[in-house]
Parts: sequence; structure tokens; C-alpha cells
Amino acid sequence: MALLDKKGRLFGKISILDVGLACIILLVIVGGFLVPGRSGQSAVQAQLGTKSVEVDAIVIGLNASKPTDIIKEGEKVSIIIRNQPYGETQLLKIQQLPKTVTASQPDGTVKAFPDPRPESKYSNNLVLTLEGKGHLTADGPVLGNVPVKVGVPIDLDGKLYSFRASVVAVRVKE
Repeated sequence: MALLDKKGRLFGKISILDVGLACIILLVIVGGFLVPGRSGQSAVQAQLGTKSVEVDAIVIGLNASKPTDIIKEGEKVSIIIRNQPYGETQLLKIQQLPKTVTASQPDGTVKAFPDPRPESKYSNNLVLTLEGKGHLTADGPVLGNVPVKVGVPIDLDGKLYSFRASVVAVRVKE
């Protein structure tokens, strides 16, 4: 009995195309279980251990009548870093920045004065300090699987709000 017959069957019973397809399916299944994907942490990341990472983010022009009534210190905030969900962080501190306008003086200097426009009371500038768990790599701190650096956009999502901020400082606590 020949290994392959005239119709391309092994031992006259199984098509060689069916055997090839079964091998491909088996390799895909084995590869899915043995090779880690991007969603899990690699062994190197797991060995580094987690550290507390503080992030200062600035919000410019948040339109809210009383932002400190809807955003509260100490609450948990869901964040999205570079369009990648991270999870919840702790909101440690809220600093409200003053709303000012500049005015030229007769002697050529410039002074800042409180903004007199009535609509300015609804536009707020805030610096938020967030704390999350991450790890330190050669490229800097990483929250989830996303590096956090100055200038990175962060979306904050709470019960009564959703807005975008920009990272202005990153600190890793020992």
C-alpha cells in the first residue's frame, strides 16, 4: 500500500488537505495557551513589583459651576491613558487655579487681574493629583501596560463627570 494514492489521500483514507488543516488548528490552539498576549503582564514586569505612582494632571477650561462639588478628594476615579483603560486610581488632591486676565500697564509692565467676565465663573482650571499602582521600567513608570509621561492625555471618568486632562508631573514613591 502506497503512502499517498492518486487522489491525494494518506493510506487511501484521509485527505492530505484535512491533515494540514488539522495541524494548523492545533498550532493555533497551542499558541493561544502557551504564548502570552499583550493583555497579560510579562514575566519581567511581574518580577519588577508594583510601586505607588503619583500623577499630576492639569485640566484647562473645565465647564462646571462648582467642580469641587462633583470631583471630591479621596474618591476613586476611573482613568484611560492614551485610549487604554487602566482602571481606578485614588484622587489625592485637587488644586483650583486662579482665573486671571493680563493687562498692560502704562509703564510697559503686565499685571494679572481676576477675570471680570461673568462666563468665567463656569470655566475652571484644576491640577489633580492621582495615585495608582504601577511598575518602573527602563523607559519610566508604567500604569497598566501604558507608559505615563509628561504630556500624555488622561481621560477621567466618575459618577457625574467625564473629561480629559494632560499629565504635568509623574512621581514614583518608594
